[in-house]
This record gives sequence, C-alpha cells and structure tokens, in this order.
Amino acid sequence: MTALPPFDRPTTPRRSRGFSRRDALACLGAAGLVPCLPGGALADTAAETGFTPAFGPARPFGFDDLAARAAALAAQPFAPVVVPQPEVLAAIDYDAHWRIRFRPEASVAVGAVPMQFFHLGTYFRSPVTVTVVQDGLSREVLYDERFFEMPADSPAHRLTKGTGFAGFRLMRDSLKTDWISFLGGAYFRTDGALGQYGQSARGIALNTGMTIPEEFPRFTEFHLELPAPGQTVDGRPAVVIINALMDGPSVAGAYRMVCANAEGQGQVMEITARLHFRRAVERVGIGPLTSMFWYSETNRLQGSDWRPEIHDTDGLMMVMGNGEQVWRPLMNPPRVVTSSFGTADPRGFGLVQRDRAFENYQDDGVFYDRRPSVWIEPLPGPDGAGWGRGQVQLVEIPTDDEIYDNIVAFWNPETPPAPGREHAFRYNLHWVDRVALPGPLARAVATRLGAGGVPGQPRPAGHLKVAIDFEGPAIKGLGQQDRVRPEVTVPPGVTLEQAYALPVVGTDRWRLIFDISAEAVETADIRAYLSRDGAALTETWLGQIHPAQFDRNRGLAP
Repeated sequence: MTALPPFDRPTTPRRSRGFSRRDALACLGAAGLVPCLPGGALADTAAETGFTPAFGPARPFGFDDLAARAAALAAQPFAPVVVPQPEVLAAIDYDAHWRIRFRPEASVAVGAVPMQFFHLGTYFRSPVTVTVVQDGLSREVLYDERFFEMPADSPAHRLTKGTGFAGFRLMRDSLKTDWISFLGGAYFRTDGALGQYGQSARGIALNTGMTIPEEFPRFTEFHLELPAPGQTVDGRPAVVIINALMDGPSVAGAYRMVCANAEGQGQVMEITARLHFRRAVERVGIGPLTSMFWYSETNRLQGSDWRPEIHDTDGLMMVMGNGEQVWRPLMNPPRVVTSSFGTADPRGFGLVQRDRAFENYQDDGVFYDRRPSVWIEPLPGPDGAGWGRGQVQLVEIPTDDEIYDNIVAFWNPETPPAPGREHAFRYNLHWVDRVALPGPLARAVATRLGAGGVPGQPRPAGHLKVAIDFEGPAIKGLGQQDRVRPEVTVPPGVTLEQAYALPVVGTDRWRLIFDISAEAVETADIRAYLSRDGAALTETWLGQIHPAQFDRNRGLAP
C-alpha cells in the first residue's frame, strides 16, 4: 500500500460481494431507473509490479475554500465536463471494463485507510479528481494504467496518464472488501452493519419524479483527509473525512463527510452540505436515498420470480417534528407516485429493510436480508435552527425486475432554495441493520393484502383485506381482555367494512385486520395503529393501496 509522499512545504506557512447492479450509478436515467452495468472488481491476487503512484503538486486546501469555489462556480454559467479521449472510453465496453481489475498492492493510504480506484469506461466517462490532504495541503493522485491489471489487448492501454478515475472506494485493512464507494453522479453507498451493499445515498435530488427531466449533478472532486485526534461522529471514532465538490446545470456545492466505520455496527457519516444555486429548481431533495422495491409479502401477486420477496428496503420510516413515529410500507404502483408527508423540523427519516429473515428471500447470492437500512438524522445549523417546514417525499416508480432502482426518498423544504446565496444543511447518515428509536411503541413488521369478504363466498371486486402485524414492548404480553383497539382512518371514496385486532397465537405479535371497499378509487391512503385507553401502542402505519391494480393481478379487472 502506497503512502502519500512528503509534501514540498511552501516557504510561507499556510493553513461485496462481486459485481452489483448499482456499480453504474453514473447512468441513472431521467425516469429514475438504473440499468445493470459493469464495475471494477477486486483481484484476489496480482503480480508485483514495483509501481509507485505519482502525485500532483501540493496545493493549500480547506473546506471553507472548497465552499467558496462552489459559490464561484454557481456565479458562472455551467460548463459541462470535458470527456477525455472519448473514442477510447467508447471502446471500453461492458466486457472490456469488467476485465480491468485494481491491483491491491497499488492501494493508496489515507492515514491507515486504504483507497482504491474505479476505472473509466463507456459507462463511466466523466473523470473525477481525487486528492489526499495532509497538514492543510492536498495532492492529486494521478491516473496511471499500472494501478490496474488488464488484458494486453485492452483499449484502456491507450488512455494517457493523468486522465482521471471514475470513482474510488475505501477498503478494510485486509484489502478483501470495501466499506464505502463513490461511483457516478453524486452517489455513494456503504455496506452497512451486515457487510452487504444495497441502497445508495446521493448529494442532492433535483426534480425527481416529475414530468420534467430529472437533473443529476455530479461530484467532480474528492479531497480525503484524516480527522483531528479524538474526533467522533455520533460518539464513534472518525476514521476519514471526505470533502467533495459538486457541480451541475442548476447547482454547485461543497460537501464535508466525516465518516466512522465500526465492524458489525455499520457506518455513520456527519454531512455538511453548502449549496449555491444557479437557478430556481422546482423540486429540491435534501438527503436523498435511492433503493429498489419489486415485491414483498404485501404485493406478492406482482412478483414473477421464484423467490418469495425481492427488495433492498421494504418501508419508509419517519419521526415527525411532533415525535409521531410513522411507517409507510413501500409499494410497486401502476404509475409513478409521489407521496408527501408534511412536518416541521423532522427528527429523522430513512429507507429501511425491516425484514431480516433469510427464508423470506431465499437468495444466497445477493443477500437481500443483509441490505443496510439508512437513517437520516437532521442536525441544527450554525444558528441552532432545524430544517424548518417541508415534506418528506417518497417517489415510487413501477418496475418488473430487480435491476432497477425505483424508490427515492428525500426532504423537500417548503421554501425552495433561491439562487444568489448559500443554503446549508447538516445531517447524520446512519447505515445500520436496525434503526434505534426511543420509546416502547410496537412497529409494523408485516403488511399483507388479500381478497376482502368472507371465505367460501364470492369475493367482490374492489374489496380488499388488509392485515398488519405489529411487534414490540408496548404490546408484548397483552391479551384480548386488555382493551386493545384498532384505529383505522380511510379517505373519502373508501369504505371501512370492518376492523378488529387480536394477538397472534404463539408469538408476541398483534394483528390488525380490516376490510375496505373502493370500487371507484384508484389510490387509497389509509392510516392505522393500535391503541389502549386512548394512548397509542404502535407507530402509525400509513399504507397506500391501489385497489384496481390488485384486482388486475387477480384477474378481476382489465
């Protein structure tokens, strides 16, 4: 592993497993779907080459300076990236790119953290600059094909030195696995507490889920440095700081990500985003998360695969400004659907994989049961204020395969950021297996839909039965004599036929069951929870159901 060589001091002191379908986030389409494309893979062994990476000249670096550069960029017209040697990158197609492997012994050290790089190719044409910061000075890591192992006939041999990289990843000490990677656009992801990549985060979302094209700014530069001695993130020792410059047609920004990585506990990233807009944007997404949901036990009739469930995450979890805990199970709707959940100063939200039972997925290749949950915890700004009023927004896009990211969640401020001034947001990103929240409220652990009515009798079109399982301390040990009540609210045009709750025999769960009829309603938003003596026992379940879609899957409607 190569350490950064000593800086030339200025005279004046100045202050996975294998290939994943989302290794190609740079090619995210306007509809929000990501096709499966190739990515770099770690070679198990590589010949010793004696190669010593080269670094550019030392330059002063500070995050405030990076933010000033973002402001200067936003004051100028957007300049699209210049793609180097496009004819060579076009020739590095799927197969050629897949054969390019990073040499582990060429890893570059950021302190004790090994860093490796992704190679450019036809699906990764926009280069990024990567520097290592030491004592307030940064040096760029210069591209050289000797970082990589590639066939003798690879078109990549024709790239010149200094071309740049597609992205980078930070490795564990063994160099066998990485724990965080940046590849394409403003996307990044970690492998969470269970060592399996899944959903992704990104710097910002612009016009997501709208009829106008979505915009995808990209990180153009990364500056990696070590944290100060004793620096922590949410109580965990920080291991590295990633500073990134972002640019796009409508916005430029500087990001500072202080990262902690604890084996078996996942990662925490304290993120500061300082944004400068060139022009007004209709829908701005802060802290966006991108995931995949095809089907679960909720909509099993939509799944054409042999596996029982296929999803990276199965619900949107939220804690509103008033403390209400909300669970919104994900759906695969018949059309693009955007749901908005208004609040002031949200306490947290995230896309969560609650179902951790392997038998519910039966996939020992990509391990959906191990995919990370990501929880966003807003932090107050320098003035002590929170995020203000706005909406957690969820965009769900129809899909019929697992290769597409079709779920996006983010915070949309009530007052859109305006051009001409800086807009700052701070938040913690928790990459975990389970989101820890205070209080004893039970959580929804399964949502099932079925035909409404009574067994043995004709099942009427437009009638659905909904069964929600709750589990948690507030309901553990309660019996039917304990006055547990179902609380269900339905929108206009939907009729609640019946609702009741009962303990599930042999478990600590309670099941809330109700029938609805909605023959003329395309979409029904339903609110449900369990209570006792007027107090909530469970979080609030907010379900969005598409009765006509359900009937089509049962063959009862065209």
